[in-house]
Amino acid sequence: MKTLVCTQPGHFEYLEAEKPELVKGNSIIKIRRVGICGTDLHAYEGTQPFFEYPRILGHELSGELIEIGDAPGFETGEAITFIPYFNCGRCIACEMGKPNCCTHIRVCGVHCDGGMAEYLSVPSDSLIKGEGLSFDELALVEPLAIGAHGVRRAGIKEGEHVLVIGAGPIGLGTIEFARIEGAKVTVLDVNERRLEFCREKLNVRNTLSVLNSDITQELLSITNGDMPTVVIDATGNLQAINNGFQYMAHGGRYVLIGLQKGQITFSHPDFHKKEGTLMCSRNATKTDFEHVMHSMKKKEVNPATYITHHVLFNDVKDEFESWLNAKNAVIKAMVEMR
Repeated sequence: MKTLVCTQPGHFEYLEAEKPELVKGNSIIKIRRVGICGTDLHAYEGTQPFFEYPRILGHELSGELIEIGDAPGFETGEAITFIPYFNCGRCIACEMGKPNCCTHIRVCGVHCDGGMAEYLSVPSDSLIKGEGLSFDELALVEPLAIGAHGVRRAGIKEGEHVLVIGAGPIGLGTIEFARIEGAKVTVLDVNERRLEFCREKLNVRNTLSVLNSDITQELLSITNGDMPTVVIDATGNLQAINNGFQYMAHGGRYVLIGLQKGQITFSHPDFHKKEGTLMCSRNATKTDFEHVMHSMKKKEVNPATYITHHVLFNDVKDEFESWLNAKNAVIKAMVEMR
């Protein structure tokens, strides 16, 4: 089978590999769609934590189930997606119902080879039925679930002011699910095109540019002097994360979905006097996947909104680097496998 391997930062190669054989506990998928996310872009740049080369990227996936092992209720030929965070089921996190941060987690496309391949073997207990959704829609469930999980971590209440920092694909999903919970959402980003996208496609009323706004004063005005009770970072940018602490209301919560390699720094007295809560949000759970799919089927989320670029698998090597350029206005690039 044909695969696309990131052999080192900034370099891809199409290579032939053996088609996976069915083993106990796993099932085999014929990959049909691969969504490109920040993890893939950062891996290509060489800035992704928890990463080793060479690696086949890709974890936003959908496909056709062609061989089944230990998967009651599934049938060959059906459309599926799957949860790409393979957990051990035995560690303290798994026992607490948090397989998304398993001690021994193996994320598809990060710790083990991912979906930039014609076929992929995955644990059968990770499979998720397609529920009538298209391959494009199913490949978008995982990135949207990341945002849904962050929103669930935040425990957002209806009417709360929520600031989402970062209007990339993960941020957009976060915005959507904060809105579904009834939040009053403000979006902060450096990219005016993405802010325009939020206003026009997601009906976000309040957007702020890092370059053109007095952010603190704008937030005070939007929140009637209170500041947001929930701040969610979806940038993975160290400066943005550090700045986010100052935008949180007294008694507020700060959720880090974004990930970077550096050291977070903030004023302990300022954070302490607010009795602030700092939490991280890693990956997602089956509950989040089901919530996303339910929201899609209810038309609360329109997946087609996010896909701005389609590309065939054979063209990914040539096109990939262009998706790093902000001028190309990529929200979500979707790879089609044939």
